[in-house]
Amino acid sequence: MKRSEMKGRVLNSMYIVLPSYSVNEGIARGAVAAFCAQLNPTASELGDIKCALSEAVTNSIVHAYRDTIGDIYITVDLLENSVVKMKIKDKGCGIDDVKCARTPLYTTDRAGERSGMGFTVMESFTDAMRVTSKSGKGTTVVLYKKIVSRNI
Repeated sequence: MKRSEMKGRVLNSMYIVLPSYSVNEGIARGAVAAFCAQLNPTASELGDIKCALSEAVTNSIVHAYRDTIGDIYITVDLLENSVVKMKIKDKGCGIDDVKCARTPLYTTDRAGERSGMGFTVMESFTDAMRVTSKSGKGTTVVLYKKIVSRNI
């Protein structure tokens, strides 16, 4: 995706804050999918959006707020060039080394229950991804998905 496509006038926007309970991942996914439906995405595009968002929210629940409950901030912008921009932010423990964390199969899960594929999945279902983090301050993931225009 070209950098110019990641910018553009915002046509519509939504903002939700959810506590990091695991049940809220489904609520986030449903709310974002319903909001994005106004762009008339294909079922595949909508599935991609839901999957990428689910991974980002799950990372906040499982990793950012390991032993506590904190807020997850989700902003979705629909840009004039049919691009969905999703920003998922937490104020959890942060990531010491983002480059390392984006490596497939990397995980901080000592119990071995996590695959370490979260960022890889997010990247594979979107057109662009940006991750910023500060140890002890939290993480922000920005995902971009271009919706192919369809005439109906």
